[in-house]
Amino acid sequence: MAHSISKLRAATAAVALLVGAGAAHAEGPVNRSVDSVHQPIVNRTDYVLDVAATPSGLAPGEIDRLAGWFDGLGLGYGDTITLDDPSGWRGGAAQDTVGGVVARYGMLVSHEGAPVTVGHPAPGTIRVVVSRAVAHVEGCPDYRRGNFADVAGSTASNYGCATATNLAAMIANPQDLVEGHSYDRAADANLSVKAIKAYRDAATTGAGGLKEVSSKSSGGN
Repeated sequence: MAHSISKLRAATAAVALLVGAGAAHAEGPVNRSVDSVHQPIVNRTDYVLDVAATPSGLAPGEIDRLAGWFDGLGLGYGDTITLDDPSGWRGGAAQDTVGGVVARYGMLVSHEGAPVTVGHPAPGTIRVVVSRAVAHVEGCPDYRRGNFADVAGSTASNYGCATATNLAAMIANPQDLVEGHSYDRAADANLSVKAIKAYRDAATTGAGGLKEVSSKSSGGN
């Protein structure tokens, strides 16, 4: 009887060691679903510049100051430019002048409303807002859980890192990860016109006719 109790205690201790070892290896959050705990995080930064406006456009020197500001920001694809003009200059010559400067960088001024920023534009000025969104995934790669048996039934700690990281790196507009995307923006030049133009301008594969191949040898004896 004592021998049987000793065997039972030994078996119980072995099971406890195995469970303890599994718990020691299975570090990190327990996730029993197919949804990854690693998701893209979107950070948006709004840069603002107030420029003096006149009935005929911008005040002298403001165009160069605006262009220098764009150069300092490295304005490029993915940025959104909006105008905040509570005084009523928006839609007139001032907006057209700002749009002309933005066009130098191959971009357009958005027709959407400007985001809320700190303070208000001074009278006689319009505020140019450049919004830049960046998506990234924190904590990847995550190798806290290795490739071993998991008694908790959890996915690996690195599960979903590849998909989320590639999604964050490849999406054209990171804001779509937060706000979604509706079909009413299908006419956006950045999303459709460029691709359609490239498709239309491409020469068809059969435009040049078939290549003539001679079966005669150019050499001889």
